[in-house]
Amino acid sequence: MLAALSGALAIAAGAFGAHGAAKDVAELLKTGGEYQIIHAVAALVALRMDARGPAAMFVIGGALFSVSLYAMALGAPRPVGAITPIGGVAMIVGWLWLAWQARR
Repeated sequence: MLAALSGALAIAAGAFGAHGAAKDVAELLKTGGEYQIIHAVAALVALRMDARGPAAMFVIGGALFSVSLYAMALGAPRPVGAITPIGGVAMIVGWLWLAWQARR
């Protein structure tokens, strides 16, 4: 359910960035949307592989990364950007965890 909601939010952010946002704001929305949609799909694939831990990392990491960018695009103070790399690390951990599980 969270992966599906994440995908919906990613599309909404991307659409807003493409059709209603200033250029600098649109770039934040585009980057956030791309990462979030990729990791929403990755979470669904990981769940299909019965890899719940990596799926959770994809959803949590995608949310932290993307929502922090969305927040800055909508006017949140720049220090909110400190959350972005935490989400990035969570996504990387998810990929490494998935690779480890696939190896087994």
